[in-house]
Amino acid sequence: MEDLNVVDSINNAGSWLVNNEALLLSYAVNIVAAIAIIIIGMIVARVVSNGVNRLMLARHIDATVADFLSALVRYAIIAFTLIAALGRVGVQTASVIAVLGAAGLAIGLALQGSLSNLAAGVLLVTFRPFRSGEYVDLGGVAGTVLQVQIFSTTLRTVDGRIVVIPNGKIIAGNIVNFSREPVRRNEFLIGVAYDSDIDLVKRILTEIIEADERIIKDRELTVRLHELGPSSINFVVRVWSKSSDLQNVYWDVLELIKRRFDENGISFPFPQMDVNFKRVKEPADR
Repeated sequence: MEDLNVVDSINNAGSWLVNNEALLLSYAVNIVAAIAIIIIGMIVARVVSNGVNRLMLARHIDATVADFLSALVRYAIIAFTLIAALGRVGVQTASVIAVLGAAGLAIGLALQGSLSNLAAGVLLVTFRPFRSGEYVDLGGVAGTVLQVQIFSTTLRTVDGRIVVIPNGKIIAGNIVNFSREPVRRNEFLIGVAYDSDIDLVKRILTEIIEADERIIKDRELTVRLHELGPSSINFVVRVWSKSSDLQNVYWDVLELIKRRFDENGISFPFPQMDVNFKRVKEPADR
């Protein structure tokens, strides 16, 4: 009896295969086609991803952003490839797309702050308002740029502190780049006493700036009487120098102005307070 049952099972299986030959052939073709779609999609994703990465690097976009965006492109192509492969084997892709859309919306709402920083980071490395090594002021925080990352930018301040600023805050505020221009201008406001000789003051200031080789002579040089203050007459001095020499020029010129003025008897006014005592007669005794 057992042998008969085995024979019957084999016969039934053979009959089912014969009767469903077309269906099985169709499924086999669809499965092979789905596998081919996946293989081709993987190859296309890798080629396009590498091409996007090379293009961004050729345009001097930050390597971190280039790697991230190229990986994003690759995974997007792989996702579409898998959806196409599932559709080939008969899976309803509309429901899959709906689930992915809902999941993407939920993730986007949960990570909207991070996504804002991500978008800001892409803008920063695309438009390059500052680069690593430059000295900048980002919304009131000044320092040297150490690294521009996807979500944040790292600065080192002049006193050695490391400051990490979210990119979203950087884009929303003012960006001041002190290093981008090769030359910058120093401005001095020098106040002297009212009894000082104006021509002598201007001559000394002019001699000081003309003697400094770091000051660029073919740019605008200004030595003028700027204003008549409450207790001093104020001269403005404007000179240009290389950005790398800016601070040292300021310190050295300021020190030399003090020395030369002292040598020529030109005084700097300083706040003074006069205190007067008045004797009040005591009332006579009644």
